[in-house]
Amino acid sequence: MGAISVISPREGGGAGGAPGGFRTLVVQQTSLDPPRETWSKKMDFLLSVIGYAVDLGNVWRFPYICYQNGGGAFLLPYLLMAVFGGVPLFYMELALGQFHRSGCISIWKHICPIFKGIGFAICIIALYIAFYYNTIMAWALYYLLSSFQPTLPWTTCNNAWNTPNCTHYLSTDLNVSWTNTSISPAEEFYTRQVLQVHLSPGLHQLGAVSWQLALCLLFIFTIVYFSIWKGVKTSGKVVWVTATFPYLVLLILLVRGATLPGAWRGVVFYLQPDWDKLLSTTVWIDAAAQIFFSLGPGFGVLLAFASYNPFHNNCYKDALVTSSVNCLTSFVSGFVIFTVLGYMAEMRQQGVETVAKDAGPSLLFIIYAEAIANMPAATFFAIIFFLMIIMLGLDSTFAGLEGVITAMLDEFPHLLARRRELFVLGLVCVCYLGALSTLTYVSPLSYTCLLLYIWSHCECACVCLCVCVCVYTGTKRFCSDVQLMLGFSPGLFWRVCWVAICPCFLLFIIGSFLAFPPEVKLFDYVYPFWTTVLGYCIGVSSFICVPSYMVYHLLTTKGTFKQVSQILSQKQQCLIPSVTLRKQAHMR
Repeated sequence: MGAISVISPREGGGAGGAPGGFRTLVVQQTSLDPPRETWSKKMDFLLSVIGYAVDLGNVWRFPYICYQNGGGAFLLPYLLMAVFGGVPLFYMELALGQFHRSGCISIWKHICPIFKGIGFAICIIALYIAFYYNTIMAWALYYLLSSFQPTLPWTTCNNAWNTPNCTHYLSTDLNVSWTNTSISPAEEFYTRQVLQVHLSPGLHQLGAVSWQLALCLLFIFTIVYFSIWKGVKTSGKVVWVTATFPYLVLLILLVRGATLPGAWRGVVFYLQPDWDKLLSTTVWIDAAAQIFFSLGPGFGVLLAFASYNPFHNNCYKDALVTSSVNCLTSFVSGFVIFTVLGYMAEMRQQGVETVAKDAGPSLLFIIYAEAIANMPAATFFAIIFFLMIIMLGLDSTFAGLEGVITAMLDEFPHLLARRRELFVLGLVCVCYLGALSTLTYVSPLSYTCLLLYIWSHCECACVCLCVCVCVYTGTKRFCSDVQLMLGFSPGLFWRVCWVAICPCFLLFIIGSFLAFPPEVKLFDYVYPFWTTVLGYCIGVSSFICVPSYMVYHLLTTKGTFKQVSQILSQKQQCLIPSVTLRKQAHMR
C-alpha cells in the first residue's frame, strides 16, 4: 500500500497548525517486497468480475430453474435472495479483498489465523472445479469445429453413429412421424459421437479417454495459460473480448429468436406465473442456490480480484453494478433460450414442456443445437453460439485459477513471486491431467456427480468467512475499515445482512441440501448408491485442511495450551492493518 492521507476530526477552533485545527496525517508503509500489481484500468476489473459471475449457468440453469419453479413467480424469491443474501456477501468479499490486499489464504492472518485452513480448502475446491468445468468448453470446441462442415453433422441420420431410432422430424416433414422411441439426430450426435456414453454400461467401467476431446481440452488450457500467466495485466486485456462477445451473441440470438414462428409460446411458458409454487420449499431453495452459485462468493475469486484494486476504489458501487448485470443477464438469457424452444415446439407440433424436458448441458448441446440447425444461415449461428459458450467458460476459468494463484503467491511470496509463469504452468498441467478423467465414456456421468457434490461445499467456506468476519473482526470494526477505505460506512441494512441474514441464508442452502439431497440422474442412467458416498467424500476431502491447520497452528504457537487458547479467544489478537492506521490517524 502506498501513502494514505487521513484527516482527523476537528477538536476545536483554529486553523493550520494551531491546536484544535484539522490535521492531515500521511501514513507511509514501506516494505522490502515489490509493490502489488494493480489493474491497468478500472474497466479491466469490472469486466473480469462480470466475466466470472456471468457463466454457463446463467444461460442454461437459470431459465430451466425459472420455468420449473413457477415462471414469473420465481422472480420474487430470486430477487429476495439476491438482495438479502447474494449481494451482501458479494460486497463483503470485495471489501475484504480490497482492504487487506490478500488472497483467500493469507487474508486469514488479518481475521483469525487459526482458520487459515479454510483458505487452503477453497483452493482445493477450485482445483476440483477446474477438473470438470473445462470439459464443457472441450465439448463446445468440438461442436465449433464440426460446424465448419458443409452440413451440420447433428442434422442428419445417415452417419456412422446413428441408430434406427434416429428421426429428423419437423412439421414440414409430412412423411415422418415422431414416436416415443424416436431420438433426434442432435441427441445421438451428442450422446453417441461426442460423449460416446453408449460404450460404457456405467461409472463402474470408465472406458478410454476420447482423444478428440483430449486435444480440444489441451487447446482450451493453452488459451487459459497464455491469458493468465502474467497476471491481471494480461487477463484484464483478454476479458475485453471474452466478457463482451457473449453479450453481442446473446443480442443477435435474441433478435433472431424473437422473429421465429412460435417464439411467443416459449416466452409465455417461461414467464407465466404459477403463484401456488411459492408455497413450496423447493422454490426458495432453488432461488437461494441459483443466486449463490451465480454470483460466486466464497470461492476466493472476488478476494483475489479486489486485492489488485487501488485502496480507495469504490467497491460498493462495483458490487451493485456487477451483481445487477449478472442477474439481468440471467433474465435475458431466458428469452434467448425459450424463444427458440417455442420455435421447436411449433415445428414439432408439441408442447413447450415436452421440448424443454432436458436440463443442464443437454439444453444447449441437444435442443438449442437442433434449433439452430433448422434456421436459415445455420452454420453462422452455430459458430457464434458455440464461440459464446467457450467465451463464457473461459472467463470463469481465468477467475477460478487466478483465485488459486493469488492465494498461493500471497502465502508463499519468496518462493513463488518470481516464478509465477512456472507455477501457473504447473497448475494448468495439473488441471489438465485431472480433467482427463472427465473425458472418458462416462464423462457426463462423472461431470454431473462432481458438479452436484463439490459446489455445495463452497457454501461451507462462505459461511465460515461470514461468521468469522462478524465474530473475530467484528461488524463495527469491519464497517470502520470500509469507511476508512471508501469514505462512508455501510448502512444498517448491510450490517443486519452480514450479522444475521447471510449466515442464515447459507445455512438454509446447506441444510436443505443435506435434508433433501437431489436425485442424481442423467439420461436413463440412475446413479448407484456408492456414487453418493463417493461424491460426499470428494466434497468433504477439501475440508480436511481446516482441522489439520488448526492442529498445526496450535502446535507451532509458543506457550502453554491454556495461553494459546486465551490468545486465540481474544478478538484483538486477530490484528488488521486498520488498527494501526486508525490509531495514527487520531494522534495529535
